[in-house]
Amino acid sequence: MSANHAAGVKRLTINEDSRQMIERAQKEQIETVWDRLTAQEPQCGYCSLGLSCRNCAMGPCRIDPFGDGPTKGVCGADADVIVARNLGRSIAAGASAHSDHGRDILEVFEATAKGEASGYKIVDEAKLRSLAQEFGIAADGKPAAEIAVELADRLFEDFGSRGSKVGFSRRAPVLRKERWESLGIYPRGIDRENVEMLHRTHMGVDNDHVNLLLHALRTSLSDGWGGSMVATELSDVMFGTPKPVFSEVNLGVLRADQVNIALHGHNPLLSEVIVEAAMDPELIKLAQSYGASGINLVGLCCTGNELLMRKGVPMAGNHLSQELAIVTGALEAMIVDYQCIMPAVTDVAKCYHTKVISTSDKAKFTGATHISFDPKRGSEIAREIVKLAVEAFPNRNPDRVRIPVEPVRWMGGFSVEAILGALGGTPAPLVDAIKNGSIRGAVAVVGCNNPKIPQDYGHVELTRQLISHDILVVVTGCAAVANGKAGQMLPESASMAGPGLRAVCEALGIPPVLHMGSCVDNSRVLVLAAALAQFLGVDIDQLPLAGAAPEWYSEKAVAIGTYVVASGITTVLGVQPPIFGSPNVVKLLSDGLDGVVGAKFAVESDPIKASVIIRRHIETKRKELQLPYQEPDLIQVGEMAAAGTKG
Repeated sequence: MSANHAAGVKRLTINEDSRQMIERAQKEQIETVWDRLTAQEPQCGYCSLGLSCRNCAMGPCRIDPFGDGPTKGVCGADADVIVARNLGRSIAAGASAHSDHGRDILEVFEATAKGEASGYKIVDEAKLRSLAQEFGIAADGKPAAEIAVELADRLFEDFGSRGSKVGFSRRAPVLRKERWESLGIYPRGIDRENVEMLHRTHMGVDNDHVNLLLHALRTSLSDGWGGSMVATELSDVMFGTPKPVFSEVNLGVLRADQVNIALHGHNPLLSEVIVEAAMDPELIKLAQSYGASGINLVGLCCTGNELLMRKGVPMAGNHLSQELAIVTGALEAMIVDYQCIMPAVTDVAKCYHTKVISTSDKAKFTGATHISFDPKRGSEIAREIVKLAVEAFPNRNPDRVRIPVEPVRWMGGFSVEAILGALGGTPAPLVDAIKNGSIRGAVAVVGCNNPKIPQDYGHVELTRQLISHDILVVVTGCAAVANGKAGQMLPESASMAGPGLRAVCEALGIPPVLHMGSCVDNSRVLVLAAALAQFLGVDIDQLPLAGAAPEWYSEKAVAIGTYVVASGITTVLGVQPPIFGSPNVVKLLSDGLDGVVGAKFAVESDPIKASVIIRRHIETKRKELQLPYQEPDLIQVGEMAAAGTKG
């Protein structure tokens, strides 16, 4: 391999397991996501700026950013309107994805309560009763199933338009709710806000970019405080509220001597019963009859994160690892549900013995074996799927198996309940640590992988910079997996932190980077932020908190970032969103929102510079709270670059 070729692969990812599999794919002429990105270049400049519109058949239209060509679409929409429409539709799509996930969980939750589902039960009855109390449902003396039916009925109302406020929004601080009310952006119904966003962006409806974007905030809030929170809370009730757990991560979790099954996507409904099926003595005996020593389950993306958080199932990788898991030649089956699954996995699988098994009627994949998942037959279908995977083992070519590295240990399972439990049941110790400066603040580093950025570089480098300056980091989704692979999520990883954060982590036996779950579990971040604000009697925007999405790519990430900002947490993006064709929209999101919701967006692709922005923001908040602070203007890029060099 030439030096230039090796350097080229190193620019694609920071991970050795991914590098080896990319090299193998290139050698065998197997196309991957990086090849397809190259084939697309140069990508459409109008689309990158948000200046293209195809919302009606009078188009497609585009606005010339230099003013030499059209300045309005056929209908008369200018750059501000087109950019705002496009952004609003992206938020609606992302919020719909998360909220439809929540609805799926809710439907199975209700079926379980009524005894109509197979393989499911109420695992965390204490949380069920707590939620019932929160929603004003009398629980004393009632069996869990009866309480669950009533709770399900109440939560279904949040998806429609009968109510005036989504139920979980009551958890927000009083000052935050008052702000939403005054702005007219209080989320009313989950489906209602998404439908209204699509209506507003139809030609001839809402043509004021400020008004459009205000409703975009409302739409995103219906996700964060609505659909996503429903998914998270009910998953905890059905499958167990996560507690700290150790596991392993990277492609090294695959086993050469076992039947390997990857669970990929975002919905835990099927994967939970797959775990049970994989422990079936008959299926293990069948695997052994084919020469395997057992059945090995691994996770990919957020389905994997759900299983890691509750079961300790090892993670093979994040978004950009999905094709590479197949390239190892060791994967018998990839079982997919929905979201973030590349259609290309079926093409890569054709080069190996791997079966791709799709399970959601919402998400069929050409070339995959489709087995429609029905929760009424959950256990039966799970056994059928695992059996197919086991029967693929004899088709494996041992000469093509290459498991590139040894796995890395990591720690997950930090639900809000687990974090507060580690603090003695109250946020007081965390608040005290922030007040005395041991912890300067906290940042949620979240989001996907994007092949435009070296895989995991943004997540890992930004996190290293933050924890080294005594900033606690919480992670979800692909960002969590990235930090796990980098060895930053173990109690002993406290050695990477600054002296204050290190002392706190060592005292509590926790990592400086806390895994809070899948992408819908960003709702846990909102709950934790609200708890801190309420404890202090302030609004969320007054706290020394920030968000970051260094490698985001999906519409779900747009919705997440927006509801985090609308909840009062300033957020830094590492990938430029398609809004820069409208200076007015850019100004509103990067500056104007601060005076409206108390938070804003920033864009910075360099994680070292992004850490500077975040540190300055956190120190400003400390100063406003009259806590010990470092003068924000004295935090310099050069200082951070030096820290990065030392790391």
